[in-house]
Amino acid sequence: MSDFLPTGIQLTYLVAVCLFIIGLKQLGSPATARNGNLLASGGMLLAVGATLLDRQVLNYEMILVGLAIGSLIGAIAAQRVAMTEMPQMVGLLNGLGGLASALVAVAEFWRLIGNGEPIALDANISMLLDVFIGGVTFTGSMVAFAKLQGLISGSPITFPLQQPVNILLLIGFVVGSGYLLVTPENVPLFLGVVAVSLLLGVLFVIPIGGGDMPVVISLLNSLSGVAASAAGFVVMNNMLIVAGALVGASGLILTQIMCKAMNRSLVSVLFGAFGGGVASGSAGETAGDKTVRSIDPEEGAMMLGYARSVVIVPGYGMAVAQAQHSVRELGDQLERMGVDVKYAIHPVAGRMPGHMNVLLAEANVPYPQLSDMDDINPQFEQTDVALVIGANDVVNPAARHDTASPIYGMPILEVDKAKQTIVIKRGMSTGFAGVDNELFYKDKTTMLFGSAKDMVAKLVAEVKQL
Repeated sequence: MSDFLPTGIQLTYLVAVCLFIIGLKQLGSPATARNGNLLASGGMLLAVGATLLDRQVLNYEMILVGLAIGSLIGAIAAQRVAMTEMPQMVGLLNGLGGLASALVAVAEFWRLIGNGEPIALDANISMLLDVFIGGVTFTGSMVAFAKLQGLISGSPITFPLQQPVNILLLIGFVVGSGYLLVTPENVPLFLGVVAVSLLLGVLFVIPIGGGDMPVVISLLNSLSGVAASAAGFVVMNNMLIVAGALVGASGLILTQIMCKAMNRSLVSVLFGAFGGGVASGSAGETAGDKTVRSIDPEEGAMMLGYARSVVIVPGYGMAVAQAQHSVRELGDQLERMGVDVKYAIHPVAGRMPGHMNVLLAEANVPYPQLSDMDDINPQFEQTDVALVIGANDVVNPAARHDTASPIYGMPILEVDKAKQTIVIKRGMSTGFAGVDNELFYKDKTTMLFGSAKDMVAKLVAEVKQL
């Protein structure tokens, strides 16, 4: 039995990895994401169970206490956190993953020093990498959480000589790590490099605007996986190494997808301090010779109710107003009247990848009605009405032709090609890019000013009267 146990653990790890891969594949579609999440969770349960049978585990009592506390906190969070707050939740979980990995390295360092054991070169390198990646992930994710939660400004936070300071800190970490490879027993220096990694995480995220959070969250998710993989090398656990690599790779692929959807490089997102400009205006104002045409809910309802096809375009404004249930009710009512209703999803709409999909899924919008940008764009010319709810930069036509615009080249939802466009918005404020939206002044565009939730509810009431 004792000879079989290590083999049995590794085979269980192999099954868990297979479940992870299948789960990741299913997470690629809203229709299968729930099953994919369950499969991946089942794989993790197998991995944890197998690890608990490992002969290296010495204190089952403390592990069980940790499992109980963590499970309780997770269950409460899952029940209480609203779907509109999922970006904050994801950022927080990314940070905790990075912290857990970094603590593994710190604990292993302390164990080896306390027992007077020599620290091998490969183990030392793994611990330093784990501390660096895990520390940056933890504090960077906490800053992202604070920005999304509104605890600190969502605009880029910069200061003079910011990049030189970052470079000096990074050089300090590398030099300190090099010295630790020669004198691994230097406890004060080890604590110093831990502190530097935590500080770098803060400085890494504060200059990034809130509108770039989909990219940042994807990247931090990737880093949390890499940190977990490094922790696997620290404790020599194959499961951690492979699982962390899967998370790191998938997170990096998602980061590239987000950057492509914004037509920006990762470097410009991380170091460009983009999205700091804010402008605002009142309903019905003009900009030079550009005039905004506004309507009331009754007029909007008539346009929607007598249309043959309607494409609803949700944006961050819908999430802030928590209007997803009213949006679904509007879609259902229009369908009862014979209107063909679809939902157009931009990859970077919201504050995390898939934000709009998550909100609409919570409101039980049928998955077949959700269309991604590449599929829906060719259909806008045949669409009677495009209803934009709280979206801004992702529907700005300037991205197609204005070479001076910071969003030039960014793929957009081409709602301006629909026969009529209704935009629900509180006012004339710009999006995170800080540029005026040409869509608002188009001849075929009408503005319905007010809270997304209130305006959609009024549209529902008016449509029912038709």
